[in-house]
Amino acid sequence: MKTTYKTKAREEIVAYLKAHAEQRFTARTIYEAVCKRDAGINRTTVYRNLDRLCETGELLKYKESNQNAWYYQYSSEHDHCDEHMHAQCSECGKIFHLDEPYAKAFGDKLLEVCGLKIEPSKTIILGKCSDCRNRKKK
Repeated sequence: MKTTYKTKAREEIVAYLKAHAEQRFTARTIYEAVCKRDAGINRTTVYRNLDRLCETGELLKYKESNQNAWYYQYSSEHDHCDEHMHAQCSECGKIFHLDEPYAKAFGDKLLEVCGLKIEPSKTIILGKCSDCRNRKKK
């Protein structure tokens, strides 16, 4: 087992991600945000820390089929985040954890009808959240 060091860079990255736990970010966005707080952190350090945080399960790593970048989301505050699907607002980026029975029923139905077994930790359903829909109406 690798030893995890509590470096200042790691603390800055985790603090930023915890403060925005319902959103997902590219490594570049995380790097730019952390650099605003501490200009001494370099890009390689951020990428290395993101990889380690993924290995420990503190971060989820997503890749959308129509995007070329990987996305990261803080997950330590959500139990078994790798075992349920997620929904995301396509406008504000907020993430919703779908650990309700209807998400499992959807996965079961997809397997039955299409023969497709969902990989929950890699599944994101896109839509618009109520806040963004209501903002458009005003």
